[in-house]
Amino acid sequence: MTRLNDLHGGVNLSQGFPDFPAPAAVKDAACAAIEADDNQYAVTWGARPLREAIAREFTRRYGLPIVADEQVTVCCGSTEAMMSTMLAIIDPGDEVVVFEPFYENYGPDAILSGATPRYVTLHEPGPSTSLGADWTFDPDELASAFNNRTKAIIINTPNNPTGKVFTREEFETIAALCRKWDAIAISDEIYEHIIYDGHRHVPIATIEGMADRTVTINSLSKTYSVTGWRVGWTISPPSLTGAIRKVHDFLTVGAAAPLQAAGVVALGLADQYYRDLASQYQRRRDVVLDILERHRFTCYKPYGAYYIMTDISTFLTGAAAPPGVDDDVAFARYLVKDVGVAAVPGSSFYKNAAKGRTKLRFCFCKRDETLAAADRRLEKLVAAGVHAR
Repeated sequence: MTRLNDLHGGVNLSQGFPDFPAPAAVKDAACAAIEADDNQYAVTWGARPLREAIAREFTRRYGLPIVADEQVTVCCGSTEAMMSTMLAIIDPGDEVVVFEPFYENYGPDAILSGATPRYVTLHEPGPSTSLGADWTFDPDELASAFNNRTKAIIINTPNNPTGKVFTREEFETIAALCRKWDAIAISDEIYEHIIYDGHRHVPIATIEGMADRTVTINSLSKTYSVTGWRVGWTISPPSLTGAIRKVHDFLTVGAAAPLQAAGVVALGLADQYYRDLASQYQRRRDVVLDILERHRFTCYKPYGAYYIMTDISTFLTGAAAPPGVDDDVAFARYLVKDVGVAAVPGSSFYKNAAKGRTKLRFCFCKRDETLAAADRRLEKLVAAGVHAR
């Protein structure tokens, strides 16, 4: 969608990267490390200062002791961290439980690792006017996905693409199944600081009995607006760390040394930075909810991350539907080509594409000017008569 957006000169609300600057202190630290010739290989599993900063901050925030030398592995982004983890723990014939809609890599990662994905649906709530509603799973459906071949479950909280924030009670349900079937929780927590409306991020590793069976994955990318740096990490039980480090070494050797040095500075920012980050993103979320709802999209209000899932059924049926547009892919193409706004087709987040054919995902990690430009362009929907009823 970014390529199509560039082709048509659109406003890019598809791919989730900020179009505003990273914190100056973090950029300055990277430049200083380069000037100081910190440009050679770091220890393959991560420079000690960064690993210690990761362990320190997780323990400080969540009260779970982490030993950097035994549990932290620095990788080339959370994507490689996920792949290294899955290749380290999965054998051919294993199964991995994945909630859908999902971040697109999870299913392919399982397949590349030799596992069979087992999908469990997150059911959408009512529209954004339904305060407090969030995407939910059926505990019985989840339980039926586990069996003696289940090696792991992948969790993403706050969730891309839905904005769901998993609750402690939901994690208790998941944890009980992990303990019963001796499964590992792989928890992608890359949006942990981007959370709204009084919701709280709960790492599943802090649930009773889960510290020794959880691999937590995170990254600098979203929290510090440096998605191109590709510096992420795993926090794993000591029993799994060696295998993860071996796979990571063979995949990529190591993350960029000067950017790891900058990561130490990033993780040392004051708590006010994280409060401001969440506040600024909540304001952007509310702006984009208003924009989309004024243009007749049905929105599912997110409580974390920086995406809004929408229902586009209104645009797909009846005489007012654009010619030839009958699903999410066709509407996304129409939207970027004829309206000038790029979003992501909902079917890309589902194993069964039919479940996403009436959905579209927008991101709001953008400057106010970008959001205002999208608002102006979406007026073309009205001008084209798409909303006629």
